[in-house]
Amino acid sequence: MKKNAIYPGTFDPITYGHIDVIKKALKIVDTVIIAISDTSNKDYLFSSDERIEIVKTALFSDLKFKKNRIKVVSFRTLTTNLCKKYKSNIILRGLRAVSDFEYEFQLAGMNRKLNNNIETIFLMSNVENQIISSKFVKEIIALGGDINKFTTKSTIKYLKEKYV
Repeated sequence: MKKNAIYPGTFDPITYGHIDVIKKALKIVDTVIIAISDTSNKDYLFSSDERIEIVKTALFSDLKFKKNRIKVVSFRTLTTNLCKKYKSNIILRGLRAVSDFEYEFQLAGMNRKLNNNIETIFLMSNVENQIISSKFVKEIIALGGDINKFTTKSTIKYLKEKYV
């Protein structure tokens, strides 16, 4: 039976930390569904459609990931409902630091209460990418800094279009 995993997040924008999690996930599941949140309670730099385009360009053009193993979608529902839609019982979450763990632990518990067939798998990015966050990437480029070590060339291009 094919194993699908849902990797939910804002991906505003995608970073090498996210990409590390995707690479690691592809070692343990058949398909990773990158689920880009489109809820109205956040203030996004990029629209949902732009974030889908940015993620696809970063993964498939810049990094040459195989399209048959990754699906990129947007969603405005509970992650557990998304799991049902894509026949997945796995939610992937990336951890950067201990400070992430408390929130992620609570989120995993709530998802488990909503559907006790769902398991949350925590994956850490590589050490050199653990400090990267989308928020910091946006702040650095807004202040004229170099973000080449934090995200892909095409993502940098999209960011420069917003900030420069």
